[in-house]
Amino acid sequence: MTEAGAGVDGISGRRSLRPLVGVLAAMAVSLTGTRVSAVALPWFVLVTTGSATQTGLVAFCEMAPYVVVKAFTGPLVDRIGPRAVSWTTDLASAIAAAAVPLCHALHLLSFPLLLALVAVIGAVRGPGDLAKGVMVPEAADRSGVLLERATGLTGVTERLASTIGPAAGGALVGLVGPLTGLVMNAGCFALGSVIIGLALPRGMGHAAEEASSQAGETEPGYWRRFGEGFTFLRGEPLLLTVIVMVGITNLLDAAFGTVLTPVWARESGNGPTAIGVMGSVMGAAAVAGSLVAAVAAHRLPRRVVFFAGFLLAGAPRFLILASDAPLGAVLAVFAVSGFGAGFLNPVLGAILFERVPRRMLGRVNALGDSLAWAGIPLGGLIAGAAVASVGLVPVLLVCGAAYFLTTNLTGLRPEWREMDRPGGRGALKRQPEEDASRHNASVTT
Repeated sequence: MTEAGAGVDGISGRRSLRPLVGVLAAMAVSLTGTRVSAVALPWFVLVTTGSATQTGLVAFCEMAPYVVVKAFTGPLVDRIGPRAVSWTTDLASAIAAAAVPLCHALHLLSFPLLLALVAVIGAVRGPGDLAKGVMVPEAADRSGVLLERATGLTGVTERLASTIGPAAGGALVGLVGPLTGLVMNAGCFALGSVIIGLALPRGMGHAAEEASSQAGETEPGYWRRFGEGFTFLRGEPLLLTVIVMVGITNLLDAAFGTVLTPVWARESGNGPTAIGVMGSVMGAAAVAGSLVAAVAAHRLPRRVVFFAGFLLAGAPRFLILASDAPLGAVLAVFAVSGFGAGFLNPVLGAILFERVPRRMLGRVNALGDSLAWAGIPLGGLIAGAAVASVGLVPVLLVCGAAYFLTTNLTGLRPEWREMDRPGGRGALKRQPEEDASRHNASVTT
């Protein structure tokens, strides 16, 4: 970080936490709404149709557009700027989310229309989530905060949303019905759009592009930008290995959240309130883990922390639901899993931001996220069909075993040794054009 660009506000020249706080606040409200919807929407489909397969189909129709659109909008985020992409897509998400309860109130909500609306929500939410993530390193620069600490705070924000969202979703669904949760989701997206529009400087995300223009470089077209991101990612073995492993665990997590947990809640008699309590307990414990990561992550061996976190966060959740244990035991296991999960995203975020040049964050992050999330749309479909065929407990046991093997066998590969070595071929170095971009960032209002 250069002294000129380290968290000065362009008006008074003083350090300001406003950019980082604005990004984190927008993340918090949009993710909270999404977590509320993650409880309300599957429960709404399950109780109105009685079909685990249709519940999985709704999850597929939301996440498939999310993954595909996100993969191809990286170059646009780099070109247009993440701030503009974030507030416009959050506004579109709010409109689409509000249309679901509105159409239901007007008796117009057929199942095909519901699928279409959740597809729109997924398609616009993908670029919005990408844009917020891309703004984190620049917001950290502008606010004078260490990158690893900023990624740790991002993890805390995500985990807080995962604590508040399920609790609010479970309470709303249990007390007044699932559609109220979808109304809250729409309101959260609208608030996120307002926060981004009012709290962040208009130049957010354009610093590297401005530096390239001042250096006389020809601005690449869309497909060249896309190709540059793909070429860069292909030359990073560590990032590719991470993507493959996380892609498998994301598929299993999607199956768990969208189908297996709601079916367990219905069959066990615990109901939607239990889903919210479980998610909140896990989220609260994850907040503690993320706070530890934010304070001490730069002192800990990343590889050990990463795989220990996955060992706690993965298989135990599946196995405890398969064991017909009382709710108290389930909550205890979810708390341990949440604490382990709190360390994962801060480590992954720091690795990504260290190894990817700032000007390519949008396109590389979009491709990486989309590949890692490619299995999520299939998770609900596969789980729904499997539960319908063989029942809940066998599916939980198989998924738990698959999670354990994926996170342990993958860790034996040699690429993981790079995790404890800061930087890489694309690490953020203090190059002249980077210094110029940060200076420009410091005087943008």
